[in-house]
Amino acid sequence: MLATAHVAQVVIALSIGCVWVLRFDRIVAEFREYGFSELFRSAIGAAKIALATLLVVGIWYPEPVAAAALAMAVLMGGAQYAHARVRHAWRAFVPSLLLLVLSLFVAYVHTGSAR
Repeated sequence: MLATAHVAQVVIALSIGCVWVLRFDRIVAEFREYGFSELFRSAIGAAKIALATLLVVGIWYPEPVAAAALAMAVLMGGAQYAHARVRHAWRAFVPSLLLLVLSLFVAYVHTGSAR
């Protein structure tokens, strides 16, 4: 199950990188739609990129993975709330929901509960 968690960690990190680096213009538009400030957007982006980095580093140094995955799950829960608040179509919920589930899976595996 640990190998599957490692794959999930990479998927989460790549997804965050693609969205927050390659599709940043979309992020800017979404955060404006939500009514959030640029400072808040920057803080969320920095946190997600830092957590994604910890998830990748955690393949070799597993100590921070459970906490990083739980923090990522919280941020993805916040994304779900933001989409609901502006009444997005269900398709908008899917990416952050999948990352939420993957983050919880990674946290579960790395807490030792799955061993």
